[in-house]
Amino acid sequence: MVALDEVEREIVATVRQFVDRHVVRAASELEHADTYPEALIEQMKALGVYGLVVPEEYGGLGVSTSCFAAVTEELARGWMSLAGAMGGHSVVASLLTRFGTGAQRDRYLPRLATGEIRATMALTEPDGGSDLQAMRTVARPDGDEYVVNGTKMWITNARRAGLIAVLCKTDPSVEPAHRGMSVLLVEPGPGLTVSRDLPKLGYKGVETCEIAFESCRVPASAALGGAAGNGFAQMMSGLELGRIQVAARATGVARAAFEASLAYAQSREAFGVPIWMHQSIGNYLADMAVKLEAARMLVFAAADRLDAGGRCDLEAGMAKLYASEVCWELCQTAVRIHASNGYSAEYPVERFYRDAPLMVVGEGTNEIQRSIIARQLVERGGLPYT
Repeated sequence: MVALDEVEREIVATVRQFVDRHVVRAASELEHADTYPEALIEQMKALGVYGLVVPEEYGGLGVSTSCFAAVTEELARGWMSLAGAMGGHSVVASLLTRFGTGAQRDRYLPRLATGEIRATMALTEPDGGSDLQAMRTVARPDGDEYVVNGTKMWITNARRAGLIAVLCKTDPSVEPAHRGMSVLLVEPGPGLTVSRDLPKLGYKGVETCEIAFESCRVPASAALGGAAGNGFAQMMSGLELGRIQVAARATGVARAAFEASLAYAQSREAFGVPIWMHQSIGNYLADMAVKLEAARMLVFAAADRLDAGGRCDLEAGMAKLYASEVCWELCQTAVRIHASNGYSAEYPVERFYRDAPLMVVGEGTNEIQRSIIARQLVERGGLPYT
């Protein structure tokens, strides 16, 4: 276990107990029915999950990024959708903590900490995801307001969010384009509609939607930090935490796949012995364990780097890339170990298999992560020990 203080260890242990007692046994039924887990979300609120990254002065727990990652992993081990339901919310809370004005922090952070309002991010658009500078959502100044027009995609919590951090262009004419981008803190109201729910392979139970802005008016004071033009840098900084969170989701699902496979390989017999004793299956288990532990180390190394205050895009990108690829590989291996039972909805590994690809493409595709890693390696002159 990563080094946490006593309070943080208790927080992780409490969440682990919640997952074991309430989530594991309910996840498959809720997931297959694509039912929103209202009761589980309410329990997460009571446990303080929605206030993990909110400072104590605003009513949150103010934990380290390592603790946040460990909690995320435990939730994803039970059901990845629960970890997704608090992921974007936590990134928005972090953005407010780091960049918000005093008035913005006072308005939102206490209610975000309790889950009274839940937050989400709006970055991706129908015609583009990773190329954020090509976005078409525009907020044009009109007196002391912005008028927002555009469409955003893949918005988790869209129907239940009380706050949406929208990355948009407030000055489309400026070059380079990122200098004309801002994060606007938008609350539900006229001109903002959830246009449709997106059908998905996995990540069920929690809604993922397309949202449309049609002459949606928001006050000029809604610009994160109180000034326009800083949104791209703010959001790129926030995505460092977001990628660590996605990486921790991946290690949580990978853990679930590994633990299910290890248990199954000891109980299932073939040719008179448990199947783990057959070399091919034993080798699968050994490789799964090694890759899982390596992925977890990258996640917590990135978390430590972020907490130390250093630039973390290299470490977060490496963690997200490797953990998500390992997760997908381990979930496929789990299906192999379970054989025909791995294809059955009566076993959870088919759910792990459907959930795993999201971490590969979410929060910046792994192809983009490789580009980020390569650029940072050149800029930094290699890895720290070279």
